[in-house]
Amino acid sequence: MNLDTPRYLTAALYQFVDLPDFKELREPLQALCDARGVRGMLLLAHEGINGTIAGAPPDVQAVLAWLRSDPRLAALQHKEAPTERMPFYRMRVRLKREIVTLGVPGLNPARNAGTYVKPGDWNALIADPDVVVVDTRNDYEVGIGTFERAVNPHTRSFTEFPAWVAQQSQPGGLLEGKPRVAMFCTGGIRCEKSTAYLKSLGFEDVFHLEGGILKYLETVPEESSRWHGDCFVFDERVSVGHGLAPGHHQLCRSCRMPLGEAERASPHYVRGVSCPYCHGTRTPEQERALAERQRQMDLAEQRGRAHLGARQPGKPAQGGQRGEPTGEDGPA
Repeated sequence: MNLDTPRYLTAALYQFVDLPDFKELREPLQALCDARGVRGMLLLAHEGINGTIAGAPPDVQAVLAWLRSDPRLAALQHKEAPTERMPFYRMRVRLKREIVTLGVPGLNPARNAGTYVKPGDWNALIADPDVVVVDTRNDYEVGIGTFERAVNPHTRSFTEFPAWVAQQSQPGGLLEGKPRVAMFCTGGIRCEKSTAYLKSLGFEDVFHLEGGILKYLETVPEESSRWHGDCFVFDERVSVGHGLAPGHHQLCRSCRMPLGEAERASPHYVRGVSCPYCHGTRTPEQERALAERQRQMDLAEQRGRAHLGARQPGKPAQGGQRGEPTGEDGPA
């Protein structure tokens, strides 16, 4: 093996495409990933595929090749990142109604999405004062980094986005009169759906960042960047910065919120047990279970072993499945 070859490769992917037989794809895809030792999560729905996988580079490439052997997925794009640590604990191929849940029937992003804007052209677009720049990610993601001039809809899930659009389309709202709108998300999937949604409402000048924030951070030099902070990703890396270098955040193992240096300095932060977002939401029994889980994880790491961990008590403090290999946006 080449010394420059990483131990593991993470590949984020999605494609909106008509897959009427998506249920029949689950078992062979799961079997292939298991046989190759590939982990992560892939979502299959009538409207396409979405997810992130990780494994040894040849094994990840084998899964991607298998997917692209289907003529409908021949043009499947992916984003990859090298890592020396396996970012996922297991492999799941799940069947869904939507590969990213908006809850609006009848949309077809494969045919009616907005206009792609390449990362190199994005700065000029969002600098235009006549363009409304919208971050379509969830509030906790926006909280650790976003673009200049971007509006935060303060959504807890993507399904709340249509209500925000309706509210801002009223007199005095940001979207009154159907202005030019530029939207972005982590990897592009939410934007394809949100631009298709706006176009279904009669918006004509709708744009989205091609490849999402990840492609922008990968290709635009930091000195020219209009991005501030870190970008949350749905795996154990937690966040990335310019050049897709590891970010400055860790996950709270209790509520799955991303924690920066300030949150980790809080007296409410107890590693593996609580943070400022979830302090006081657990029973003493749950806190003891979380503390024991963290102790076992530390022991496993010292011994060089993987630790799947006990099921965490309760639910995330503000909903969602933070830290899963895919989610509202998925990492794709």
